[in-house]
Amino acid sequence: MNINVRKPIVRQYELIEKVKRCDPHTNEDLVNRAYVFCMKVHGQQLHASGDPYFYHPLEVANILADMRLDHYSIITALLHNAIEDSLTTYEEIEKLFGFEIAQLVDGVTKLSKLELQFTSILQVENFRKLILAMSNDIRILLVKLADRVHSMRTLCFVQNEGKRKWMAKETLEIYAPLASRIGITKFRDALQNYAFEHLYPSEHAMVMEKLANVPYSQQMIENINNDLTKVLCEGGLKTQVFGREKTPYSIWRKMQQRSITFEQLSDLMAFRVIVDDLQSCYRALGQIHNSYVMIPGRFKDYISAPKANGYQSLHTTLIGPYHQKIEAQIRTRTMHEVCELGVAAHWHYKQRDNDDESVSQYDGSQYSWVRNLLEILEQADTPDEFLEHTKLEMFNNQVFCFTPKGDVISLPKGACVLDFAYAIHGEVGNHTSDAKINGEQVPLLTTLCNGDQIEIITSEQQCPSLIWERYVVTSKAKAQVRKFMRSQKRDQFVKLGHTILHKALLEVGCVYDSQILAKNIKNTSYNSVEDFLIAVGEGVLRVDEAVKYF
Repeated sequence: MNINVRKPIVRQYELIEKVKRCDPHTNEDLVNRAYVFCMKVHGQQLHASGDPYFYHPLEVANILADMRLDHYSIITALLHNAIEDSLTTYEEIEKLFGFEIAQLVDGVTKLSKLELQFTSILQVENFRKLILAMSNDIRILLVKLADRVHSMRTLCFVQNEGKRKWMAKETLEIYAPLASRIGITKFRDALQNYAFEHLYPSEHAMVMEKLANVPYSQQMIENINNDLTKVLCEGGLKTQVFGREKTPYSIWRKMQQRSITFEQLSDLMAFRVIVDDLQSCYRALGQIHNSYVMIPGRFKDYISAPKANGYQSLHTTLIGPYHQKIEAQIRTRTMHEVCELGVAAHWHYKQRDNDDESVSQYDGSQYSWVRNLLEILEQADTPDEFLEHTKLEMFNNQVFCFTPKGDVISLPKGACVLDFAYAIHGEVGNHTSDAKINGEQVPLLTTLCNGDQIEIITSEQQCPSLIWERYVVTSKAKAQVRKFMRSQKRDQFVKLGHTILHKALLEVGCVYDSQILAKNIKNTSYNSVEDFLIAVGEGVLRVDEAVKYF
C-alpha cells in the first residue's frame, strides 16, 4: 500500500487567500483565530502517521477550500475534532466563534460518534438516511465527507487490521454512496478506491498491475484527446477534451457485475468533452457520431433526464481514434463542475454573477430531492444568505433510532417508544413495560428524536391498553394493539358464553360436553366450539336455542 502521504501543502495565509478568492466576504480574522485554536488544542497530539495531529483538520479545510466553500465551512473543518479529541466544549466554541460555527462543529461531532453494525442492506440504507437527517445543514455532511476522504488517505498508518477493514467497509457502504447521492464525484471516486485497496488488496493489486501493462500509453490518451479536439473544432465548436482511465474500483466492479476478465473490458478509457452551452452538447454529439462508429445501445442522455443527484451529461461509446473503444461524456462547464462538486457547486455559481448560464440555466431545480431546500437560490443575493437556508429536508418526516445492538430503525416523525417496540416485534410491543432512551427511563408514550438509542424492557404481565392506540402512529403498532384488543374481547366472550351455557344446561338436567357440541355443530355456520360460545356470550345466539345442540 502507498504510505507516502504528503505533508499539508497549504499554509495559514495560503488557506485564507484561497478562501477569499471564492468568498470576498471572508472573515479573515475568524479564520486566523480558528487556525491558531486548532494548533493549540491539538498541539501535543500525533496522527497515526507520526505527523502532528493538526495536519488532519488543516487538510480537511484545504479540501473544502478547493471546493470553494464559505469560510464558515473552512472554520468548521479546522475545529471539527476539537470537541471530540480535546477538552474543548461546545460552549467554548460558541463563545469564541459564534452560534452558527458551534452548531456546525457539534453536528460533525455527533456524526463522528455514530456507529453501525453491518447487519443488512436495509440497515446500511437506514444509516445513510440517519446521517442525512442529522445533517440539518448540508455543510455538516460536506465537512464529514472531506474528513473521511483525508482519513482514508492515511488509513495505511492504522496498525489494527480489523479497524482498517471496518473503516474501509463503512466508507464503501456508507460514505461513498452519500457522496454520490449529493453528486460529489471526486469524493465518491476517492473513497471507493481507498476502500477497495484496503478491503480487497489482492484484487486491487491485480487491477493496478493490469492497468500498468495495458497496450496504450499516456501518449495514446493525449493523441486521442488531440484527435477528438480536431474533429470538434472542424465542426466549429470550442471545446476542452480530457482523457482518463476508469478508476480501479469501477473497473473491478464492472468485472464482478458482468463476470468478465480484465482482458474482456473494452472501454477502459473515458473522455470528457467540455463545451460552452447546452446546444453545443448536442452539436458535439452529432459531430462525434459523424466521425466515428457509435456502439449501438450505449448512448444515454442525462441532460434531458438528469440523475437524482443533479448529474447531467451525454454518454456515448465509440470505436474512436486508433480503433480504440472509448466512452465520451459531453457536458457544459457548469455541468462538469456539478459532476465534480455536486451540491457544493452552488456556492460557486452564486458568485459568478456575470455567467448567464449559472444564473438562468442552472438554478438547482433539477435536484428533485433538494428542490425545497434550495428554493432560496431564486432569491438569495449572497452565498451567506443561500447557506443560511441550505437544510437537508428530504427526511424531515422520519426519525432514525438505534437498538442497544446498534441496529437502525426508521420510524415516522412523531413516533413514540411503543412504535419502536412494535417495530422490533409484535410480541415485544405487547409486553413492553418500561423503556430507556439514551440510558434514562422514560414513559412509554415519549416521542422519539433522531439518533436516540432505545432499550425496551418487557414483562409477561404487561399487555396493551386501549389508550395506546390513540398515541402510536405506525400502522403496525395500531394493528397489533387492535388485534390484541380483539383477542382479549374474544376471550372474554368465550368465558361468558361458557358460563351462561353451563348454567342453562344444569337447569334442564344436562351436562356441558365440548365433544358432543363439536359434533352437533359440524353442519352449521359455526366454525368451532369457540365461535359457538362467543355467539352465546355476545347474545347473538339465544340460550334456549343453544341448549338444543346437546
